[in-house]
Amino acid sequence: EEPGDATATPRVTGMGAFRRLLAATTSANLADGLLTVAVPWLASAITRDPVQIALVTAATRLPWLLFSLPVGAITDRFDRRRLVALADIARAGLLLGFALLLVLVGGTGSSTAGSPSTGTVDASHPGALLAGLYALALLVGFAEVVGDNSAQTLIPSIVPRDRLATANGRLWAAETVANLFVGPPLAGLLIGVGIALPFFVGAGGFAIAAAVVFTIAGSFRPPRPDGPPTRLSTEIAEGFRWLMRHRLLRSLAISLGVLNAASSLGAAVFVLFGQEVAGLDATAFGLLMTGSAVGAVIGSFLAPWLTRRLAPGTALAVAVVAMGAGEIAFGLLSAFAWLWAVTLVIAIFIVVWNVITVSLRQSLIPDRLLGRVNSVYRFFGWGTIAVGTVLGGVLVWAAEPAVGREWALRLPFLLSGLLHFALLAWAWPRINNEQIARAAAQAS
Repeated sequence: EEPGDATATPRVTGMGAFRRLLAATTSANLADGLLTVAVPWLASAITRDPVQIALVTAATRLPWLLFSLPVGAITDRFDRRRLVALADIARAGLLLGFALLLVLVGGTGSSTAGSPSTGTVDASHPGALLAGLYALALLVGFAEVVGDNSAQTLIPSIVPRDRLATANGRLWAAETVANLFVGPPLAGLLIGVGIALPFFVGAGGFAIAAAVVFTIAGSFRPPRPDGPPTRLSTEIAEGFRWLMRHRLLRSLAISLGVLNAASSLGAAVFVLFGQEVAGLDATAFGLLMTGSAVGAVIGSFLAPWLTRRLAPGTALAVAVVAMGAGEIAFGLLSAFAWLWAVTLVIAIFIVVWNVITVSLRQSLIPDRLLGRVNSVYRFFGWGTIAVGTVLGGVLVWAAEPAVGREWALRLPFLLSGLLHFALLAWAWPRINNEQIARAAAQAS
């Protein structure tokens, strides 16, 4: 069948297919979790420049700004299951290639840096290694855009609508356990053996994910309208217009963009904060992220209960307040135990926000437009991560002469918290229980 075949329709295959998608997602996110420590740790072993390290992190998110719009139209043309699998295959190949490059260039040593600059990357060509790291981050980011957008639009074709919130909660739990609870500590241990090892293991994780996704039976190409094929730009514009006309989802997309930009200020220099302010080695740095994993699991179970108890709009407002307070607290603390506890609280309410808003999108957006509108939503919501990450690195660089290195590294977290509270004042009139109920009534 060609992409424009109007007879191709998604097939709902039941919870067995969902369990396979869940297993594949877990494996892929384990690989992602390894990269969340391995990539910045390797960058910090090559350079101590906060702007350079921020640019490595930004490279993984830049594709959301550059590529998310056309990917949405692509996921509304092709089989979404195959797109997920192909994205995993691409990431497996990229990680395997970079791991081999790292061995050849000279990154086989262990990194047990309590003093981070001693991360033993004995590279004969550090400039080439840094350039390769930029390229890896960027290309993996492009594959992530394809895989994530396709997977999110695939779920409603597998899971009945009345079980979307539960399914999304389980996915968030699995993703965050693998991404934050298992992946980062494992990466810290693997780095202690050899800095290239997390990249080899990550390649295997993505390869397993692709193999499992290919076992899901059925056709998941969305229905296409009758008539001649339309241009990609026309379909992108249709998704853009639909989101811009939907007051609730438009406001949620803008809010997500601000939240992600604010959070990225600190994420840009998180590895330097952990090393220089908290004094963490690679293993402890990975363990710090387990607080987010525990919080995410709690949040995945808390979100449906909180939504029923407070109603979705109120739960979203509580989530913004909690995340903002957590960012400020993180910027003021240094002890591992307190930092771990704060990351737990922040993660709880990140997942509360995600479960509620993803379920809203999946229930409010028509299936034939789901890929395109999701991609436009993520263009606004995730494209700002690259911008915020770069600004975080520049902020530290600019503030250091005036306030010193330690407070320069704390400043992005403090500013992030303040931006959360400023956003709430704008968002509440547009994202509240009345607006959500009205949008649900219109969709039904």
